[in-house]
Formats: sequence, structure tokens, C-alpha cells
Amino acid sequence: MNRGIVRFCAASAMVIAMFLAGSALARNAILSDDEIRQQIIADSIRSYPGNCACPYSTMRNGRRCGGRSAYRKPGGRAPICYANDVTDAMVARWKQGR
Repeated sequence: MNRGIVRFCAASAMVIAMFLAGSALARNAILSDDEIRQQIIADSIRSYPGNCACPYSTMRNGRRCGGRSAYRKPGGRAPICYANDVTDAMVARWKQGR
């Protein structure tokens, strides 16, 4: 096998490994705490199985969920809908890679 090809493959593998190892660090360096809070909210809503995770979500008929949302109902699921719901500890955990 050509030594140049071997060196190229080894260098490429090293670059990919460095990228994957540093992607969490790069992600955290780019996003502000407010942007991380918005990402946590989006992840929470995305993980909710229905349409009405939050009061501002819309039902299938296009109306807002309001009091019918999981956020407003006691017990059961408690999606994160507002920036005030995201604690500093949650932001720190997200920065660490969840």
C-alpha cells in the first residue's frame, strides 16, 4: 500500500477523532446561556408525545392549547415551556453533554 495513502488515512482519522471529542466544547463555546435555555425548552417540547405540551402550543384545529396543555395540568408530564423553568443546574448539565 502506498505510504502516502496510509499517512493521509491516519491524519484524516485523527482529525475526525479531534472533531468528535471537541464538538461538545465547540457547541458550548458558541451558545450563550439564553440560547442553551431555548435548546432545553425545544428538546423538552420535542420529547412530548402529543400536540399540547405548552400553553402556547397549538392543537390540531389551530387553536392554542392554553389550560389543556400538559404544562398547566397537575401531575403527569411536566414539559419545560419557559426560560424561567430552566435552572442554572440544567444549563450546566447541558454544557457537560447532558
